[in-house]
Amino acid sequence: MVDQNEILKQMLDAVPNDQDKRAGSFMYDALAPAAEQFAKANDAIASVKEKLSIEELTGEELAQRVRERTGILRREATNAIGSVTLTGTGTIYEGDRFETSNGTQFRAAETKEINSSGDVAIEAVQAGSIGMVAADTITLFPVTLAGFTAVTNHEPTRDGFEAESDTDLLQRYYDRIRTPATSGNKAHYLNWAKEVGGVGNARVFPLWNGDNTVKVVIINSDRLPASEELVEVVQDYIDPNAEGLGNGTAPIGAHATVASASGVEIDVSVTVSLSVGYNKQQVMERISANLRQYLKEVAFVEDRISVAKVGAAILNSEGVEDYSELLLNGDTSNVRIGEEEVAVLGMVNVNVVSG
Repeated sequence: MVDQNEILKQMLDAVPNDQDKRAGSFMYDALAPAAEQFAKANDAIASVKEKLSIEELTGEELAQRVRERTGILRREATNAIGSVTLTGTGTIYEGDRFETSNGTQFRAAETKEINSSGDVAIEAVQAGSIGMVAADTITLFPVTLAGFTAVTNHEPTRDGFEAESDTDLLQRYYDRIRTPATSGNKAHYLNWAKEVGGVGNARVFPLWNGDNTVKVVIINSDRLPASEELVEVVQDYIDPNAEGLGNGTAPIGAHATVASASGVEIDVSVTVSLSVGYNKQQVMERISANLRQYLKEVAFVEDRISVAKVGAAILNSEGVEDYSELLLNGDTSNVRIGEEEVAVLGMVNVNVVSG
């Protein structure tokens, strides 16, 4: 890109040499403002050129281009759901609030009478992963609820996902234009499944249980097995109760069954030497994070978990100088992943030796 100084130089070079072109001269001062405006115009043109390629767009500009060309909308963030157990007697009204010690709030998703103790369905007030909290962390009442003395969640909350990333949105765009969805073909079922918030990917199996049957296997946005609630939402969207009545997006006569992929735990054992300044706990956390990212990248993409790629993820973990004795599920071989399965990180055992 030609900058302002280069434009000014080119303009001055075009002026005859018998003219005074030094800084501060009339000619120099007359051309300098024009050079500045030409440079701004060049920047604007370059910006427009970049945006002619959809791959150069991000955020709302990307969402708008995809929407204009295909009608695809970015999946919105979802509110985590779960349940709390209340101690006391009285009525919990839909919208009543509960809270964790760090201020994450949840609201009752139903109105329910409680006698001594009982469970109430909840959802996070704020959408996204902030609502994914561990068991026994929702223990506070932001506002006193008459008749109740204690609250807790015995299970972690689930299904709180961030809005669809630019990467996933762009991939759905390419899927749509490269594999046109028509008349309930495989691409159509794939698109329908991935239109539901919280779905990360899907696979479609035609005639899985005879004529006019389709099976759609999904994973969530974290590329992990989908919850029963998410499966139900996708089922209702495509073909409620798998009745084939055309009450969802699937055509009349097509019985579609939605299911979650089965999780295949990948236990990792490895011996590492640490870089100076790192301890075992720090390195274990970094290794686990890198392994989760690797499993996320290959979910519904590759049919095996590669020992070599697991080793690369470990070696690329901050604080790891080198590694040896790597085992996946107690073996040195790759782990095969079936068409209806997804890898889930299991136990990570890290042994440390001096470098």
